[in-house]
Amino acid sequence: MWRCILVLILLAISTLAADAQRRQINPIPFAHEPCSVSRPCTPSYCSPLEPGPCIPEIDYPYGQNLQLTVESVPAEADRAKYQKPDHDLDTIGDLFAELRTCWSPPSDNARTGMQMSVRFSFNKAGGLIGPPRLTYATAGIPVDTRTAYLDAINSSLKACLPLKFTSGLGGAVAGRPIAIRYVDNRETGK
Repeated sequence: MWRCILVLILLAISTLAADAQRRQINPIPFAHEPCSVSRPCTPSYCSPLEPGPCIPEIDYPYGQNLQLTVESVPAEADRAKYQKPDHDLDTIGDLFAELRTCWSPPSDNARTGMQMSVRFSFNKAGGLIGPPRLTYATAGIPVDTRTAYLDAINSSLKACLPLKFTSGLGGAVAGRPIAIRYVDNRETGK
């Protein structure tokens, strides 16, 4: 009988300890606090499988996957992003600016609205690890047009290589896949 009482007491203590741990206030990034009743709220994502408060979703400028869109004719608001950095590449923003300035679209077989995406990786020294791999091309485009754009992408990247990374950025991006979507938004008449 004493064993039963001891087991029940231990079970009650462990339940109370777990409940107290669950109700503990967790530090949330950037001092945002989720809310359940009061307003205003920080946008958040909750899961029915996760106990405790919701953690706000913060819109970071770059995600884990390095994706970039390069337009042949950038919008006026984006012109600053298409200027080549005058120093060694130290940030992802510098890397993306350098890759944007490398692009020169094909003059032969050009087509308005053509989109093509490639994936590749850099090594620490700023060179490519293997050739860029085609992941998307606009549907219904003739093979010679697709080949012209892929050749333009390859020659544009080769003209910029090797990129001059700082040791920190070189170590951070080495081996990580980078996806670039090239958009030809020039008026070509086709």
